[in-house]
Amino acid sequence: MDNKADVREFLTSRRAKVTPQLVGLPGGSNRRVPGLRRSEVATLAGVSVEYYTKLERGALGGASPEVLDALARALLLDDAERSHLFDLAQASSPTARPRRRNRLVEQPPHESLQWMLDAVTAGPAFVRNGRMDLVAANLLARAFYRDVYAMSPDRPNIARFTFLDEHARSFFPDWDFYAQVTVAILRTEAGRDPHDGRLQDLVGELSTLSDDFRQLWGQHDVRHHGTGRKVFCHPVVGELTLAYEGMNLESSPGLTLTVYAAEPGSASAERLQLLASWAASQELPGQESAQTAR
Repeated sequence: MDNKADVREFLTSRRAKVTPQLVGLPGGSNRRVPGLRRSEVATLAGVSVEYYTKLERGALGGASPEVLDALARALLLDDAERSHLFDLAQASSPTARPRRRNRLVEQPPHESLQWMLDAVTAGPAFVRNGRMDLVAANLLARAFYRDVYAMSPDRPNIARFTFLDEHARSFFPDWDFYAQVTVAILRTEAGRDPHDGRLQDLVGELSTLSDDFRQLWGQHDVRHHGTGRKVFCHPVVGELTLAYEGMNLESSPGLTLTVYAAEPGSASAERLQLLASWAASQELPGQESAQTAR
């Protein structure tokens, strides 16, 4: 991935989203840019126009944390965008600290992790990496993501399913939203670990095969994906409204544990119970690998 291009396009796209009115500057009608001018960002950040122009062209590596914080404030960045800016700055300066090892080395989940997932019986529980590979899952998660596993049993990947499998648009009723979230998660990971070859391969594959992905990737949106509610339409049990919580695994940097749960007594809770009963009678994709991890 081209770090200078990523820096340039990220800062340019964030600048375009901030109108003068949002930061207390006069608007006027004679403006050739949709958002702030470079000079306005420089003024708000307390740096010279020449220096900000240099930063926006990709020379972010020498910027101090104070300058990066000032840019984040000037561009009204949220927490995810601010973290991404710092990640891009770190990647711009490989001599500033040792190149981090690839956190997503391909290793099977340790035995106790699978035990923990299997202990969760009321909802889908799974572990994914930043590329959105499903690394480990309990029985209900394998049933929940049945079509994801069916698409690629050896390397199930939610992003690849979202953009390349025809079943995704029915599984995700609000497909546009899920597609945006998926790309934002991948873009965030690309900032954290720009040297991940498998991520680069995945982005290249999806960019080649999906016009939707290519367009969304070019928007440079990022996000922290920790908690919320989602609606799914499962091919076996129908509509499910589920809350989710995502937690980083301290023992395995780069991996996230996610658990879905339905509101007690709701129709979705009943449908999850039906899905669990159905899963117990099936030979599901990915089941063999889960048993091997035990």
